[in-house]
Amino acid sequence: MDNRPVKKTKIQPLNGADFDDWLILWNAYLTFYGTSLPLKISKETWRKLCDDNTSIFGFGAYQNGKLVGIVHTVIHPNTWNDTEVCYLEDLYVAEDTRGAGIGRALIQHVYSFADMKNCNRVYWKTQESNTTARKIYDDLATLTDMVEYRYDL
Repeated sequence: MDNRPVKKTKIQPLNGADFDDWLILWNAYLTFYGTSLPLKISKETWRKLCDDNTSIFGFGAYQNGKLVGIVHTVIHPNTWNDTEVCYLEDLYVAEDTRGAGIGRALIQHVYSFADMKNCNRVYWKTQESNTTARKIYDDLATLTDMVEYRYDL
């Protein structure tokens, strides 16, 4: 029997005081995907996440006041509906808190947020090899047959 205390997770918008903890999770997320960004870009990302005048939103999962997970979304128009869509761009949970439902809770929070914003869908992508996360994704959403092409400028 697991006698560890159950930690309550609170999900709320990221705020200015979260920068240092966010940066740790953000860099771990980038490392997971085998990349890195200059600090200047990360600071600009943070600025957008905290700016009420952008369509980019950030939420954090907190346990005992500590930031343990992050999710970033972009609300944007589309040509197939008369309402906007929500792109779940980034999702990361600290390694030492995985398996406690935090990723699931963050995604479900995005669903509620997108519904509140009158979006018609939430979508995201991940690496095919991200099998652990995909088990959760398969339970929460429908895998499509779309293939991404990309041309970097």
